[in-house]
Amino acid sequence: MTPKGMVGVVGVGNMGGGMAARLLDQGWRVRACDLVAARVDALVAQGAEAAARPADAAGGADALIVCVVDADQTAEVLFGAQGAAAALAPGAAVLLCPTIAPADVEALGKRLAQAGLAVVDAPMSGGPARARDGSMSLMVACADAVFTRHEALLRDLSARLFRVGERLGDGARTKLVNNLLAGINLAGAAEALALARALGLDLGRTLDVIEQSSGQSWIGLDRMRRAVAGDYEPRAHVTLLRKDTGLALQAGQAAGFQGPLGPAAHGVYEAAAHAGLADRDDAALFLLLAGLHKPPPASS
Repeated sequence: MTPKGMVGVVGVGNMGGGMAARLLDQGWRVRACDLVAARVDALVAQGAEAAARPADAAGGADALIVCVVDADQTAEVLFGAQGAAAALAPGAAVLLCPTIAPADVEALGKRLAQAGLAVVDAPMSGGPARARDGSMSLMVACADAVFTRHEALLRDLSARLFRVGERLGDGARTKLVNNLLAGINLAGAAEALALARALGLDLGRTLDVIEQSSGQSWIGLDRMRRAVAGDYEPRAHVTLLRKDTGLALQAGQAAGFQGPLGPAAHGVYEAAAHAGLADRDDAALFLLLAGLHKPPPASS
């Protein structure tokens, strides 16, 4: 297969690693960068090139995918001492994939545009398996000309490509709306399963009913199936929905909106984090709400 072009990927954890592997399968050259060397090594074994610094991932790339945790890390990747922005050729695209505040997307986009770079506001959703097979969702906001130029890359990354507009920040706004609902759905599913346990029901059979009935939600079933199996190996840490629901509430407040369910759901993630579950899979909300988790002793 003739390579389609060079893409740098900074942050090749669960989602970024899946995206990088997907691009390799689709014929792109990939340069991978991450603080965890083993993640880069795994991609090198699949044909990627290793990059020690974000600037190394960016040099000669047609596009740079930033897939780190938050706005501070994104700014460091792009504009820090080893930052990628200065190493990108004029006109190259930066895909901002983390879930961050719309204001941060706008501020980063302004700095990138001043450097002569194209910006794609492109938060993602769907989990590592969907990132790997290209079926994850991408919520894309960017100028029409930028979209046209990089559409092939975006479509190779995602079979569920949603063009939400041209205004930078609208991808982030859409993702926060989605993740607030995901957070509410998961907290509700964990509460419902905890109730089923308290009522003496078989949890697996209860989930079978929910799956085919009005209480069904993808995230609820996915995570509560793990909970029933006792599988809390982190794919998506509690800290992520704690962060995302918090960002959604902040965005709502800035727009003069506050609903009743978002704050309640966010409070559940806060409680889980304070109970020592921050780094567990977010299926661990069941442990919290079922009273099965013993918090670590308070430090003296």
